[in-house]
Amino acid sequence: MQNFIRTIIEEDIQSKKHDQIITRFPPEPNGFLHIGHARAIVTNFELAKLFKGHTNLRFDDTNPSKEDDIYVRGIIRDVKWLGYKPHQTLFASDYFDYMFEKALLLIKKGLAYVDKQNAEEISLTRGDLVNKGIESPYRNTSISENIALFLGMKEGLYKDGEMVLRAKIDMSHPNMNMRDPVIYRILKEKHHRTLDKWVIYPMYDYAHPLEDAYEGITHSLCSLEFEDHRILYDWVVDNCETEHKPRQIEFGRLAIENTIMSKRYLLKLVESKKVDGWNDPRMPTLSGLKRRGFTPRSIRNFIVSTGLSKINSTMSSEMLDSFLREDLVKRVPRLSAVMNPLHLEITNYNLIPEANEVFLNPDNEKLGKREVFFGRDLYIEQDDFCEVKPDKKYKRLSLGNEVRLMGVGYFIKANKVIKDDAGRIIKVLCTYDPLTKTGLNFNERKPDGTISFVEKNHMLEAEFRIYGSLIDPEIKSNNVLECFNTKSLLIYNGYIEKFDKLTTNGFKMQLLRNGYYCVDTTYSRKNRKIVLNQITLLKSSYK
Repeated sequence: MQNFIRTIIEEDIQSKKHDQIITRFPPEPNGFLHIGHARAIVTNFELAKLFKGHTNLRFDDTNPSKEDDIYVRGIIRDVKWLGYKPHQTLFASDYFDYMFEKALLLIKKGLAYVDKQNAEEISLTRGDLVNKGIESPYRNTSISENIALFLGMKEGLYKDGEMVLRAKIDMSHPNMNMRDPVIYRILKEKHHRTLDKWVIYPMYDYAHPLEDAYEGITHSLCSLEFEDHRILYDWVVDNCETEHKPRQIEFGRLAIENTIMSKRYLLKLVESKKVDGWNDPRMPTLSGLKRRGFTPRSIRNFIVSTGLSKINSTMSSEMLDSFLREDLVKRVPRLSAVMNPLHLEITNYNLIPEANEVFLNPDNEKLGKREVFFGRDLYIEQDDFCEVKPDKKYKRLSLGNEVRLMGVGYFIKANKVIKDDAGRIIKVLCTYDPLTKTGLNFNERKPDGTISFVEKNHMLEAEFRIYGSLIDPEIKSNNVLECFNTKSLLIYNGYIEKFDKLTTNGFKMQLLRNGYYCVDTTYSRKNRKIVLNQITLLKSSYK
């Protein structure tokens, strides 16, 4: 994966700036990871591995009001599922004592002060890109008084929002992030790890560089929105007198067309019950993609293929699907199923169903074989039959014409349709030619096409779940609930041929006509039938 960050690392190694490359993936445990996070995961782990270094998984748990152990466990599972093993799993809360001591150091150096202004007052005095900020009336409080106030904050003597600790930098700095940023605030919330030990918590821009420095991170890779924060990152590292000096490098975010990448918006969908949860197969979360049937390798290959740049990029979902097909095409068995069944009765067949052995995947004979059964009662897709052949190009079954049955070779001919009182076709009476069975080298005539089918005694009821985008591109609104695509889930009931792994959660297959599917036993237990999630179609328009 050649990119500008790799070039920087190579130069650092050649100059002997670093003996070992250490990166980190630092999610906040306030939600589950989605496909956008995969770029950061893959980039950090793959680059470290390339240079025989290592990567830490570190949770930035500095905001207890939004964080939870359920997200910690989910993120650990997702990183492991994606194929990576962190060198260490760490938490920002591991360093709270260290960060507090460094904050005291800044106060003693005259580089931090306690501000009694509230959040609104601080915001109003920061100025803007044209106007300088206004210094706080508490900016020149003595060092001894600042220490006493900060210790009082730690001891819980003050209310939430009553005061904050700010770095003393430059209220006229052209970069707004340097105008005396808040580095500690009072927050009397129970922390998921430290419980009630702390009532003050460091701000991200202060905590993050100290975490990187403490762990000896060499290259702190982050998304582009932190570019303007880099100057503050370096200020914290330099003035807190850390032993290690990590380097922050920014890269562009990755977005997918018509895909929600905001944890806040995804949370709204979950809370409104528009989806079944964070792992709903329609969700762009890694747990959702896993449940739908995506493979870790396809996601890794997709991320690597998109490259890295210093600008944000948006990719087509079809591009991601193309890597998925490439991964599945030779690795999964091919089975027959019908989603909109039409009953065929073979009137001249009166024997017990017979079987013909075929390879589970002709492109990978190592997967073994399966038996395809033929009998008197068959089911095909309704779309594979037309009462009157519409034109010469039509290559499916119609009255008076023949097709070949995939897997057994028999030619069948449609002779008569049976309709209900409403005029709907409920059965087609057919005959078969026993001389056309696979292996008999029959070449007397050509059929109108080849279709897949299932045999009545060797099939199971199945529910097929077809997924689309959660967002309806035709609806123009900033409200994610208003833009929700009511057709993002379509359910069909039909049949699938019997196969011993259809009760195995996550089992993937290619259905000969319908695309790639994955068994979902969570839905199966509710519906008491085989439930299959569509992973992707057989073909794509992506080029």
